[in-house]
Amino acid sequence: MNKPFTAATGTGLRQRMIADMKVRGFSAKTQHDYLRIVARFTAFLGRSPDSATGEDLRGFQIAQREAGMPAPAMNSHVAALRFFFTTTIDRPDLSRKLLRVSYPRTLPMVLSPDEVARLLGATSCIKHRAALSVAYGAGLRVAEVAALKVGDIDSERMLIRVERGKGGRYRNAMLSPDLLVLLRAWWKEGRRQGVMLPGGWLFPGQNPVRPISTRQLGRIVEEAARAAEITKRVSPHTLRHSFATHLLEDGVDIRVIQVLLGHAKLDNTALYTRVATRTVRTVTSPLDKIASLISDKAQLDG
Repeated sequence: MNKPFTAATGTGLRQRMIADMKVRGFSAKTQHDYLRIVARFTAFLGRSPDSATGEDLRGFQIAQREAGMPAPAMNSHVAALRFFFTTTIDRPDLSRKLLRVSYPRTLPMVLSPDEVARLLGATSCIKHRAALSVAYGAGLRVAEVAALKVGDIDSERMLIRVERGKGGRYRNAMLSPDLLVLLRAWWKEGRRQGVMLPGGWLFPGQNPVRPISTRQLGRIVEEAARAAEITKRVSPHTLRHSFATHLLEDGVDIRVIQVLLGHAKLDNTALYTRVATRTVRTVTSPLDKIASLISDKAQLDG
């Protein structure tokens, strides 16, 4: 899938890093990204990455910044290189030379409940509607939707088992009665079409042996949004953002939402408090509470 870091390094370091990532349950995408980043650093270095110095890492980060690399991408490079130096070659002293870049977090794009309903209704087939409904109805990441298997739907406990979410963590997501009805309808249709294989993927790709790709799910969302005449820039992750925001606006405890989303840190979930407009509108301003006192005092002064 990925070329060796350089011809000079051979495949030894690369294979060792792959083994380290597999032991820790990293997803295939994370493995691909980490290998690509270490390969980029090796190309910058011009020699084997295990011979790097602190000055080499400093120079690499300076070059990234001067080239205009966005802060999130720079931080992804830091994560990959820290893993390589700390875990694969046991040089934590070098990983400390890598500095994360702070940047203001942008507010997530969120659809209103009406817009979500229009988007789901504009999908072209039951398979697409079911996949997007899982993203919104259970708050799953796009990669988690693509990786679902038929056996991950637990209709007895009304749960969706997410076997390998972000960071390799397992969790249970919610399964609503309406979503279960839709998934059963898709299962019957998929069986009729011959694409729903026993023990196979819940949303198979064009080749049923493989799951639908995250890129294809992205195109499905974009096409549905155009058909629904939604002008906001949307992606599968927009449905996850909307799931969290709508739960928060309905009064669900933020720590419950954290568990449902699979967030390791509450700070990540707390971001949704900044876009939950219905929550803001239901709060009584302290000015309203003292308005009558102001009115009474004004009458007395008059």
